[in-house]
Amino acid sequence: MAAADLAMESWQRPSDAYLVQLGLDALMADVEAPSLPLLAGLARGEYSQARELFDLVLEELGLLPLASDNLAKARWTAARWWAGQIVACRLDPGHGAKLIHRESAAELDYPDALQPIVDLARALDSPNGQPPDRQHMRDRVTSAARDFLATEPHQDRSL
Repeated sequence: MAAADLAMESWQRPSDAYLVQLGLDALMADVEAPSLPLLAGLARGEYSQARELFDLVLEELGLLPLASDNLAKARWTAARWWAGQIVACRLDPGHGAKLIHRESAAELDYPDALQPIVDLARALDSPNGQPPDRQHMRDRVTSAARDFLATEPHQDRSL
């Protein structure tokens, strides 16, 4: 998704610091690419090299050229990964629901498979004056993430 964002207007592109953080996150998720440790290990003074290394990592992972099919598949993969992190208690359910809503569902035109998580993410941000019962919402998000993971992956691709 960050690769697609690099093609946007300069003010919309991810920062060099964000690309380095993505490299760190990918390493923590056991992604393997020869240039990934170089990207993740950049010091602040070296951030100017981040875009070049990020492109190299994308190439090494076979993610270039970036086509719309690849991007849609990446968004589904990200949604499944975030849902798995929620269920494994490694990602706050509220934050995970918002990530799935913003970074996957919104960009995939709100597919039915992600709608329960989207509804919960919206409820968490509801400005109706009543703060939601956080623990209850966390439990509901975790349940929705578990249900999403139980669906067959090929069902997700019906756009």
